[in-house]
Amino acid sequence: MKRSKPAPRFPPENPRSRLERQLKHYCAYLLVEKGLATNSYVSYCGDLEKYARFLNGERITDGATVSDETIGKFLRSLHEQSLSGRSVARAISAIRGFHRYLIGENLAESDPTENVESPKKTKHLPGVLSVGEVEAILSQPDVSNPLGLRDRALLECLYATGMRVSELIGLKQSHLMFREGVVLVYGKGSKERLVPIGRMAMKWIRRYQEGPRVKLALRGYSRDTLFLNARGGALSRMAVWNCIAKYARSARITKKVHPHTFRHSFATHLLERKADLRAVQEMLGHADISTTQIYTHIDREYLKKIHREYHPRG
Repeated sequence: MKRSKPAPRFPPENPRSRLERQLKHYCAYLLVEKGLATNSYVSYCGDLEKYARFLNGERITDGATVSDETIGKFLRSLHEQSLSGRSVARAISAIRGFHRYLIGENLAESDPTENVESPKKTKHLPGVLSVGEVEAILSQPDVSNPLGLRDRALLECLYATGMRVSELIGLKQSHLMFREGVVLVYGKGSKERLVPIGRMAMKWIRRYQEGPRVKLALRGYSRDTLFLNARGGALSRMAVWNCIAKYARSARITKKVHPHTFRHSFATHLLERKADLRAVQEMLGHADISTTQIYTHIDREYLKKIHREYHPRG
């Protein structure tokens, strides 16, 4: 059953406030008209709740009366909370959308956020494993043990497809199209994509399906979920995190390794071998190619490292 999206809780101090009604109507607009995904909706409404509390403190009861100065004061209050650039940018996006909504509904004449610039998001290069490190982790599970065989199939699937952990735990047996050599993946915003999987991952998944999964499925209600826990239910995100961390430790890898590390490594290893950037974008399910381009920066960092280590004047 689909989880319902929680209604935002705006300050109750002034029940006759036009601002409160405007914000509630805008959140309903985000939900119904814009169709925001649950996580985005909750985040945006959380930012708008903070904004409503701030405006209440300034005795502002109508979004149409907000000035440029008020917006500046609100942004200073966000910076004083030591929020990340990403959080501040999201808050700006939320309140800018609100004021543009008011203009579109003929409830305001001007946009006080018009001259506000979003902070530049710093791009952090994600951690990446070498091919040797990936192979070391893949070889750790004891495949003579049913759960060890499941873990080997899970790790092979992660590395072969570059899936997000949320996509992996939601993967169904019916999503496997081994005859075509692809997997149907449901990504962010319920967008679906077909991702090649490769012979090695298919081999380990088949071994898991034909053995341990049959027995695990008898212990619980699997709903066709591919990767099951010891009780026969779907794996949790934390279970996958713990699984990967355990095998990284046993492979004596000192880097921080988590499910997304396999996704980063998948993309980086493809691009290092001159894979087409747009093909990698499609496989990762990135809406914007600029998100995929961060992996070309990783490739450049690797080249610079090699240059420093081996060039006579590096």
